[in-house]
Amino acid sequence: MKTFIVIAAHNEEKTIGKVIDDLKKHNYSNIIVVDDFSKDRTREIAERKKVAVLHHFLNRGQGAALATGNEYALRNNADIIVHFDGDGQMDVNEIRGMIAPIIEGRADITIGSRFLSKKSKIPFGKMLILLIGRIYLRLFYGVKLTDSQCGFRAMSRKAAQMIEIRQDKMEHASEILIEVFKKRIKYREIPVTIKYTKYSTKHTHHGKFHLWSGIKIAFKIMLKRLMK
Repeated sequence: MKTFIVIAAHNEEKTIGKVIDDLKKHNYSNIIVVDDFSKDRTREIAERKKVAVLHHFLNRGQGAALATGNEYALRNNADIIVHFDGDGQMDVNEIRGMIAPIIEGRADITIGSRFLSKKSKIPFGKMLILLIGRIYLRLFYGVKLTDSQCGFRAMSRKAAQMIEIRQDKMEHASEILIEVFKKRIKYREIPVTIKYTKYSTKHTHHGKFHLWSGIKIAFKIMLKRLMK
């Protein structure tokens, strides 16, 4: 089956090259880097690695970058699409476990869970965000998952065609799960390890910034649900 790896990247010049190299070493050749208007050398480094590089002329957000990557993969006959981070947090060795249930027909989308693995040492601020997300998604949409915001996911062509990512920013993670449950897409949670390095922790602004973002996401979910 033709597997595409979609990487939404914004200012990842320090890590994007190694991430691409690791993917290639594991024989993943269909790699798409969506450069979300980086101000550093992310685009240049990715292009040198001879992978497909798409470019946003505005910084639209991770959700928009993944939507762009999905569209490109589908147009190029992808059977499976994997969302993978460009900051080095995710383990390329775990991709095989993510796509196996899809290949075997046991799921149309697999969702990574940091709580099914004991190896992910989640920062306290991030833990609070995840707890808020789990509570709100369960209360307002009946979404029952251990990890509501993990960006490591894989989906079949069928699922990718069914899921519409409209939220440009970080709300897309919740939006995808809501789509899965509303459209009754067959899913499975897979234990994954997310490595929180000094670089990734600083680069993604864990802590107060993300806690406030989590609260805003939860409020938006609640408001949308109440308005329906």
